[in-house]
Amino acid sequence: MERRCKLAPSLLEADYRFLDEQLKEMERAGADCVHIDVMDGTFVPNLSFGMKMIQSIRRSTRLEFDVHMMVQEPHRFMEWMIKAGADTLTVHYEACKDVEKTLAFIKNAGIKAGVALKPGTSLEVLSTPLLKMVDVVHLMTVEPGLEGQVFIPESLNRISEVRKRLDEVHPACDIEVDGNITPENIKSVVAAGASIIVAGKAVFTGNMVDNICRMRQLMAD
Repeated sequence: MERRCKLAPSLLEADYRFLDEQLKEMERAGADCVHIDVMDGTFVPNLSFGMKMIQSIRRSTRLEFDVHMMVQEPHRFMEWMIKAGADTLTVHYEACKDVEKTLAFIKNAGIKAGVALKPGTSLEVLSTPLLKMVDVVHLMTVEPGLEGQVFIPESLNRISEVRKRLDEVHPACDIEVDGNITPENIKSVVAAGASIIVAGKAVFTGNMVDNICRMRQLMAD
């Protein structure tokens, strides 16, 4: 099944003084969606965006809001995130007491549901029923919530393995990759089967418009 790859700039690396301007600029430059990390200081050691911020920037762009919940027991906040404007809500397998029930709540709300895995989590947790119900499998290519990490090469094998399984049971499902994706490795992750590319520093370091255009071209080559 042929699928169009999407580029999702990560707001974690944006200049927060100019979010409205940068959101409009990334939309004009050809980004497909906006990746928004929500951290609780418990599941990961950092804190980040909350519901009010997401709600306030929702008016700045028509881009899809791809909200990544790096939060313990994410069901506590999901309804608020959906009301704030999330188009896709991704929760960590490791953070949910009942991941299928959590995902069903998201699907019943009428938005896309994703399940995320840390690099060390076995792919065996992705049962066939779970793969059939999600819209996105989100594979972390670094440990979540920590700065300055290097892309984990073994991630390429994990992407390929998940893509093979999805092609058998749910071909329309996307694989999202997240963690130090750069112009140097973006072709490899796309070739392995990724179709949503989260990029932070690679987008926001230097000229954002030029970086988005370059990343999109590399994804298409």
